[in-house]
Amino acid sequence: MNPGDPLSQLKDIHLPETGGFWPPAPGWWFLAALAMALVAVLVWLALRRRRRQRWLTLAKQELARLEQSATPAPHWFVQLNVLLKQAARERYPNAHPEALSGKDWTEFLLAHAPNDRIAQRPVVEALVASAWRPAVNLTPAQALAFAHLWLGGQKC
Repeated sequence: MNPGDPLSQLKDIHLPETGGFWPPAPGWWFLAALAMALVAVLVWLALRRRRRQRWLTLAKQELARLEQSATPAPHWFVQLNVLLKQAARERYPNAHPEALSGKDWTEFLLAHAPNDRIAQRPVVEALVASAWRPAVNLTPAQALAFAHLWLGGQKC
């Protein structure tokens, strides 16, 4: 080696050390925060939906209880009408269905019933009228089938 040669004093190229995986880059922190926020929003939405649908679960449980104690007595039909009014009040709060009775209540039930409304009209009219008539011309099975259909259970 020549001491006067400046090129002979150069050292070989050294690559820098890798950074490792910790601490992550700012982009990974942002992505993790975004993922946690997304999970929190999804959990909140699921809990909110469950809370809002709780009335439907309770209504279906009450309908199952009424199904066990089904009798062609007017008081049983009154209980079924009360259940449908409570469900209607929760599902359609701005329509104020709790204030409806008679023909208005019948029309409300038919207007918000799924499927064939014309075929359901005699059943609904008999269900509504059975609350104040001593002789009921409707079987509990027909009333329960309509109630299941109206609540969304599709059990006919």
